[in-house]
Amino acid sequence: MNDVSVWPTSIKMAGVPGVRALLTVQRSVTLQHSFFGFIPVHFASACFPRRLYSTSTGSTETKPPVNPENESLLENLNLMGVDVRMARQRQPGVLRKTFTNEHGLAQFLQGKGASRKVIASIISRYPRAITRSIEHLEQRWQLWRNIFQTDAEIVSILDRSPESFFRSSDNDNLEKNIDYLVSLGLNAKDLHRLLTTAPRTFSNSLELNKQMVEFLEDICTELGGSNPEQFAKMVITRNLYILIRSTKRVKTNIDNLKASLKLSDSELLALLQGHGAEILDLSNEYLKKNFNSLEQKMTVLGCRKADVKKLIINYPMILYIGPDTLSSKLDCLLKGGITMKQILEKPKVLDYSTQNITGRLEELRRVGYDFQKNGINILDSSRKRFAAKIEKLSASPEE
Repeated sequence: MNDVSVWPTSIKMAGVPGVRALLTVQRSVTLQHSFFGFIPVHFASACFPRRLYSTSTGSTETKPPVNPENESLLENLNLMGVDVRMARQRQPGVLRKTFTNEHGLAQFLQGKGASRKVIASIISRYPRAITRSIEHLEQRWQLWRNIFQTDAEIVSILDRSPESFFRSSDNDNLEKNIDYLVSLGLNAKDLHRLLTTAPRTFSNSLELNKQMVEFLEDICTELGGSNPEQFAKMVITRNLYILIRSTKRVKTNIDNLKASLKLSDSELLALLQGHGAEILDLSNEYLKKNFNSLEQKMTVLGCRKADVKKLIINYPMILYIGPDTLSSKLDCLLKGGITMKQILEKPKVLDYSTQNITGRLEELRRVGYDFQKNGINILDSSRKRFAAKIEKLSASPEE
């Protein structure tokens, strides 16, 4: 049974002659002071009638009914501003529970700095949150506070992803995962990034996280690496989503990269220890599709397979870019007077949106910038530095 914070004050049982028995939990009505003011809190009735129906053989059997929604709970949630329709779509079973802790949850989160709007949104998107006891919430919050410096940071994550905090009710597992990740050499900053970016990592079973780490260590050993533990740590810190992906997905991506780029063991190891780790969480189909599209596009542009290999090794994140977007960016750069050779030497220019690239090319064309003479580093600069450079070039066009 889920954690609860309220219980009925009386239980009545009545015998009904014949084949029907009725168990009724006496409904009690109280006034509970919450941050919503004094709100009537109703303990829902829990009736479990046994209906009769006839089977095809003519015998009479009982059919368990579907519990109705808890009307008192619905009333409370509406008063709290919860989107009941959304809650019903997401976790309908919660609305049929007899005992819940919506007011306790609301008071707890308000004490941590959450607004009424944020609390209502959290419950709307993850109704199961109202089944957690105050004791559970306090313990879990303290575990998170060992990583985060302020309550506000945790509230911000809950607002963005309620599931990350409420999905698991196993605080012991959370504590074990934290201890295990620390044992791998991850520091407080790494744990902070993991909880912020991929909080489901901490809802995984400890064994599941260990499975991925051991898999990564085995990969390192197979490729001739000398420090499997350090390799696993580097992959995790470079790709925060890796622990919430399957080992099958990651292995298939590694195998595809090796085969497609014809990489030696040492080349593959270097790629995975570097920025190549950042693409291991992609779906196998997406990675393969993007690789094939990139290869086709570069072939049309007169590039060799060696150029494709060089580009991906130097800039693996190019495989994150969808085919249409990548094609648009390359066409934009080439039309702007930049050569494919320059793109291969400075692929990070592809980090920017097509709109950003187009705007910068127009600005540079206006001041007479010569890419062949000055290179394309200017395209890979912050907005502030780019604006300063344009201002300087506008004042001294001969430069």
